[in-house]
Amino acid sequence: MAFTRKRQREQQLQLYSKERFSLLLLNLEEYYFEQHTAFHIQSQSSHEERKIRGSLKICSKSVIFEPDAISQPIIKIPLRDCLKIGKHGENGAHRHSAKAKSSGISLIFRQVYFIKEHNIVAPYKIERGKMEYVFELEVSGKVEDVVETLLQLHRASCLDKLGDQTAMITAILQSRLARTSFDKNRFQSVSEKLHMECKAEMVTPLVTNPGHVCITDTNLYFQPLNGHPKPVVQITLQDVRRIYKRRHGLMPLGLEVFCTEDDLCSDIYLKFYEPQDRDDLYFYIATYLEHHVAEHTAESYMLQWQRGHLSNYQYLLHLNNLADRSCNDLSQYPVFPWIINDYSSPELDLSNPGTFRDLSKPVGALNQERLERLLTRYQEMPEPKFMYGSHYSSPGYVLFYLVRIAPEYMLCLQNGRFDNADRMFNSIAETWKNCLDGATDFKELIPEFYDEDVSFLVNSLKLDLGKRQGGQMVDDVELPAWASSPQDFLQKNKDALESSYVSEHLHEWIDLIFGYKQKGSEAVGAHNVFHPLTYEGGVDLNSIEDPDEKVAMLTQILEFGQTPKQLFVTPHPRRITPKFKSVSQASSYSASVTDSPVSPGEESFEDLTEESRSLAWNNITKLQLHEQYKIHKEAVTGIAVSCNGSSVFTTSQDSTLKMFSKESKMLQRSISFSNMALSSCLLLPGDTTVISSSWDNNVYFYSIAFGRRQDTLMGHDDAVSKICWHNNRLYSASWDSTVKVWSGVPAEMPGTKRHQFELVAELEHDVSVNTINLNAVSTLLVSGTKEGMVNIWDLTTATLLHQISCHSGTVCDAAFSPDSRHVLSTGVDGCLKVIDVQTGTLISSMASEEPQRCFVWDGNSVLSGSRSGELFVWDLLGAKISERIQGHTGNTLTGNTLRQTPCVLWVPLHILVGQRYVFQVP
Repeated sequence: MAFTRKRQREQQLQLYSKERFSLLLLNLEEYYFEQHTAFHIQSQSSHEERKIRGSLKICSKSVIFEPDAISQPIIKIPLRDCLKIGKHGENGAHRHSAKAKSSGISLIFRQVYFIKEHNIVAPYKIERGKMEYVFELEVSGKVEDVVETLLQLHRASCLDKLGDQTAMITAILQSRLARTSFDKNRFQSVSEKLHMECKAEMVTPLVTNPGHVCITDTNLYFQPLNGHPKPVVQITLQDVRRIYKRRHGLMPLGLEVFCTEDDLCSDIYLKFYEPQDRDDLYFYIATYLEHHVAEHTAESYMLQWQRGHLSNYQYLLHLNNLADRSCNDLSQYPVFPWIINDYSSPELDLSNPGTFRDLSKPVGALNQERLERLLTRYQEMPEPKFMYGSHYSSPGYVLFYLVRIAPEYMLCLQNGRFDNADRMFNSIAETWKNCLDGATDFKELIPEFYDEDVSFLVNSLKLDLGKRQGGQMVDDVELPAWASSPQDFLQKNKDALESSYVSEHLHEWIDLIFGYKQKGSEAVGAHNVFHPLTYEGGVDLNSIEDPDEKVAMLTQILEFGQTPKQLFVTPHPRRITPKFKSVSQASSYSASVTDSPVSPGEESFEDLTEESRSLAWNNITKLQLHEQYKIHKEAVTGIAVSCNGSSVFTTSQDSTLKMFSKESKMLQRSISFSNMALSSCLLLPGDTTVISSSWDNNVYFYSIAFGRRQDTLMGHDDAVSKICWHNNRLYSASWDSTVKVWSGVPAEMPGTKRHQFELVAELEHDVSVNTINLNAVSTLLVSGTKEGMVNIWDLTTATLLHQISCHSGTVCDAAFSPDSRHVLSTGVDGCLKVIDVQTGTLISSMASEEPQRCFVWDGNSVLSGSRSGELFVWDLLGAKISERIQGHTGNTLTGNTLRQTPCVLWVPLHILVGQRYVFQVP
């Protein structure tokens, strides 16, 4: 559980300092400056006094005294309630001793808070009336400085305007920071090299702590100005796994550092005073990480989730993280959806769609009657309009759920009080009903509802949270009838989140919270419009000159809640669930691994089991050079392999088609159709005919048995760049900006002329087409052009489904994943792009330092051939290069010339002379 882990870390720091005091005792936006060992002097008679030893904390809006004895309450005196501050004994004040006169500080005030008596977390006790407290410092020489500081802070607290108060306190803080610097004696090693130092604040829920940030070549440090809760926080750069820029109060000032891969709880969250300081520190750490850790994007996580490598829970955590949601910032706490709609049945039926909440609607739109009232108000509202007066996530809502494990946070947020007992988180069913029917309650859930820690549901601290109107005390959360225990409730919540129904519909909720329905006309249509201040860019705080207005605006932003950063601007693809994975496994293995959807190479691959295919891909990084042959004088452009793997056919820019025997290791035939280059080749079923495409605008059919040209198809007005074949249909791509689909029936007798091919479809493009590929069942075709466009076509209707601008130059290769859910493309710009077929969304992008000319892939991993001759193994889900294999000393030719056979990868490349290397998977 995110918040529980956060509390555990804070408690570890508290153990280090052995204090009851925490920054949560301060008001919101208050700073803790310094502390002094002191004695609280209590007069018991005219001649007797009692001294209580403790620590006197000087804060920007209050004075706090923490007695050493836990039986004594912590004392908090707001500076705004002080009537007089001075040295004890001045102006006729009581003088109990010379020591008191010289080292005592007198505070005369009208209100005081008593907190954590006997170390029990409870609502603060308040005592009102004029009174005087005297504190004697252990170091008497500091009295004058402390009194001067208190008088200065008292003047700030008594200013009429809140903006003026904030400005004066900020000036005091900046002056203190300017007079100090990071203590270099805190470096872990004397050999560390300092790279930068700046002022910043460490952010924890509801509070910030000012100090100095320092980064060296090996460590990141933060030294609090007040030394609380420990003198220095140190993070080894080698341990850092992730780093994110954050918005804090809608300003680009935050930076969060993680030393874990998946934990939502970070190791440090820093807020800077200047965006440039934040960016400089980010750049240095990111540069360090570039050589150690792969960067993850929303698109890369989307791909992992779609393909089942991330659970729904994990994916939502990652999206929250990328959208600036942090457990350190309660105004941007991670948001999770209500999933279950049934909290009254004795049994929970996850096979019934009626059990689930409609994920395509925000909470405010789930009740049609309430929505109509809200829409009526919306229509009558002047600009800027909004449908909901409260947000689905705010500090108050987060602590509503977490009060049983984070009572001090609730007390901090609500000025030392718990909420009314009847408004507390008493019952799951009641809370859900209020979210459906309440006039102003539209809250979603938090990650804790789908984790394993039940402590937020149980009053294990035995807190006195009040008595309800019916007379019952607020205790554990009341669970629905179908949950036998808190553990059972969370387990069933998790089961519901990972259910088939939610997997099929979660993308709809993502569209509302993180996606294209978050803003604009789509948000209006989805009834998903919140107050403008909650959105990124909704207000420019720097443009507000009035300090009062600026402070009020910032307070409203922090307390009201913030909408996540928008991650997607197009519809989010749905998840690939088992029922969507039924793409003809009985047909060809994959159109993505060859230049033809069904070819002898693939048919031989069909003899392999799914397990052996997986084994081959799992061992792809162990690829080794097995054999090497010189075949052509120019670049090899295509390759086809017979079913039994004994014969290899290659085409080349030297205008020849050649047949090579793997068994005899000898060249058996060399055929030339014209003096123009051949661009690709494939074998027809039965291994009797080879088809070759040519730059002379033609497609040639060659009979293997009779050793002669069987037919010529003159179908284009420019070079034919690529051909595919499936179920007696030929697909040809050309530089004349077309892809043509031809119907043809093979001759009954080998060697005889074919019947005339019939043109059944023509797919028109704006520019030259460089490559094409079919999906496994030949219902979809992907084409790549010379201007970087990737087009996805529906072959059943010959219509264009999606046109995506992917590359800054020619598309070298493009192919479908085995399940037809994604398209991968490579270009001369060196990028690999993954596209969701259903929505046409570009969901992942990876870059290399050179063009990847051709590739094969299994949907998760990619083997590509680069311009330099190296083979690259890519982990798409991890967004990284797994292996680089030096196979060639020249360029890998553009085009789909990597061909997978049962156990060998045939990779045609060229240096000065065309070559073909054979690589064996161990």
